Amino acid sequence: MNARPALRFAAIALGAVTTATAPALMALAEIPQITMRQRAEKKSFTDDEILEGFFRTAFGAEYHLAGRIDRIRKYEGPVRIFVDGARFTKRTGQLAKIIDDIGKRVQHLDIAQTDKREGANVVVTLVRDGELGRTIARLYGADKAREIQNSLDPQCLSGFSKGENFQILRSEVLLTVDNGDFVFHDCAYEELLQSLGPINDTDKVPWTMFNDDVSMGFFSVYDQYLMNILYDPRVKAGMTVQEARDVLPVVLKDVRDWVAKTNHLAP
Repeated sequence: MNARPALRFAAIALGAVTTATAPALMALAEIPQITMRQRAEKKSFTDDEILEGFFRTAFGAEYHLAGRIDRIRKYEGPVRIFVDGARFTKRTGQLAKIIDDIGKRVQHLDIAQTDKREGANVVVTLVRDGELGRTIARLYGADKAREIQNSLDPQCLSGFSKGENFQILRSEVLLTVDNGDFVFHDCAYEELLQSLGPINDTDKVPWTMFNDDVSMGFFSVYDQYLMNILYDPRVKAGMTVQEARDVLPVVLKDVRDWVAKTNHLAP
């Protein structure tokens, strides 16, 4: 990365173009494709259904450039997001609501925006669709950019660099602003969430936005389960699959209580 050249970029994931707080829900209600999907949303899942999604997305990587991908990866401290693209005022306003929604839905995640790039560990770059290829080349170099374009042909992109203990150090998110409201929301939720750790897309789980065949545009109950498991303090960066399995029965009970309370679900 040109901002911190000493960091090795560890993982990149594509958002396929790829329930909210009251203000965010009002904003989403103005987008018919999102409203339709919210009404049809499945909200009841077995433990096995939730855990399958967690293991398939928290381990592995759809596309990676360096490092092992068989451990838990997550931020171990506060997440501060800088948005590069102030000229796109409509999108920056929508993005602020999305970040706020994520923060209210994930219990142990300290996430917020900052207006200082140097204080951020997540940088979201907003670009027009025609600028995406040049921006990828600027961030990752021409050779890697060609490889990314050939492998993924992305409309939006996210990735992170990690430390020796698999804690995430820094994330980059690229979002296009001119492909419509639904695509922007769908990409923003997916890429922001993947930049926090669940970088692996899967076609085996039909309820998650981390599936290239699924487009939502909002933070679904199922993905709230996945993110709350990942950011539970008992789930540590660097854990193996077996180490995670050992703590998840207790973690999942507490996560179920939180997600039910946040979404007004029946116990």
